[in-house]
Amino acid sequence: MDSILAALQTVASPSILFFMVAGTAAGIVIGAMPGLGSVLAITLALPLTFVLGPEASITLLLGLYCGSVFGGSISAILINTPGTPQAAATLFDGYPMMKKGKGGLALGWATTASLIGGLVSTAVLVLAAPLLARLGLMFGPVEYFALGLFALTCVISVANEDLLRGGAACFLGLLAATIGQDPLTGDIRLAFGSFELAAGIGLVPFLVGLFALSEVFWRVSERQSGMPDDLPKSAFEFPRAVELLQRWKVIVKSSIIGTWTGILPGVGATAASMVSYAEAKRTSPNRDKFGTGEPDGLIASEAANNGVTAGALVPTLSLGIPGDPITAVMLGALVIQGITPGPRLFVDNGDLVTFIFVALFFVNIAMYVLGAMLCPVFSRILRMPEPLLLSGVLVLIAIGTFTVNYNPFDLVVALAAGAAGFFLRLGRFPLAPIVIGFVLGPMIEQSFRQGMILNDGNVLAFFTQPIALALFVLTAVFVALPILRARSEKRARSMPG
Repeated sequence: MDSILAALQTVASPSILFFMVAGTAAGIVIGAMPGLGSVLAITLALPLTFVLGPEASITLLLGLYCGSVFGGSISAILINTPGTPQAAATLFDGYPMMKKGKGGLALGWATTASLIGGLVSTAVLVLAAPLLARLGLMFGPVEYFALGLFALTCVISVANEDLLRGGAACFLGLLAATIGQDPLTGDIRLAFGSFELAAGIGLVPFLVGLFALSEVFWRVSERQSGMPDDLPKSAFEFPRAVELLQRWKVIVKSSIIGTWTGILPGVGATAASMVSYAEAKRTSPNRDKFGTGEPDGLIASEAANNGVTAGALVPTLSLGIPGDPITAVMLGALVIQGITPGPRLFVDNGDLVTFIFVALFFVNIAMYVLGAMLCPVFSRILRMPEPLLLSGVLVLIAIGTFTVNYNPFDLVVALAAGAAGFFLRLGRFPLAPIVIGFVLGPMIEQSFRQGMILNDGNVLAFFTQPIALALFVLTAVFVALPILRARSEKRARSMPG
């Protein structure tokens, strides 16, 4: 109790509050700018940790982390561009809500779901950090492969009832993910003699091109063909309490999915949001409305990716193993302060650990308040004339894509992905399965091959692992359910009335 009171007193100090507010606000702004992202936000602030104390440094980095993960949802909702890869699933229903004139409500749902996801994961971090970290270490290559395969079944959920086109789009994403260096042998694949392609395709330029640039091309083609241009206007709007209560199961379950995924080192918030979205699509009573502006889909993505923030700190603090690239940078910041994460951290620096827990709680509160204040500022871009809006989006695409790696080839990737996305839209191919395949492909491939090596090429040995077997069974069930449901509905329609 004394350590909690001491942590609260430290958090309440003016300097810590300043860094909390400044870091969270800066994180939201950076996250909302397509292509910049959480890693860049924290990396830019890393030099400050050399001159700041441990508490101020940690507060600043936590604010940047949580704020940037949430900020990605703003541009995903407003301009169909995930500001960060973690918000890739947010645009599936967030942008359709905006097109219906409910952009303010979509931002309200995203802000609220992000808060709840962050608070739930913080509670889990406080109560079960050592235990969950040990459980997460039980996942080996076979378990990761089974998890990736299970997550891949969400293609069924986002294929808009056209499994053939959805499957083909997913295959394109898996294929694009194999371009570049083989993760195990180092061989170059599908580079076609291009030195730039040998390094692979970056996730940010691929996402930005596929969604944002193709959206620009699509809008331009609509204007040229004389189609009406409706630009809905909306102000920030919090969801009603009764709606929150009606959707509490989706919020809590998605938060837990995000927390657990964050605990698994290297999986990340992007995969968490995809898995959570797929699970919500399977179980939501509004599953038929997913992809058309259904709040459950938006909630599932945002609660999960913000749930990852505290979940990823579990292995980082308990074992010194970064949960994702962002916490890897934060791990470096702790080392700079002379703090060594690991099992001894809770013994040697117990007061600091308590401070991290308390600070993370208040950072989520700050994110909620600042998000409500800053979202209306960003939403004003909707009032711009469309030519100016599209021009601004193009500038953001170019700046955001280039500044990730300062590599001109990323602009080429974004342009190619944008053109491909435009023609795929013309062919009525869903774009979401492409992202799912691209994000999950590397984890599935690498885990499968490592599992084969560990089991001397015996794939049947995969089914002897209890966790993997449970995931395989769930995958089979979720693949079979839509088929059985479709047959049942067809049989019901064919029966005489």
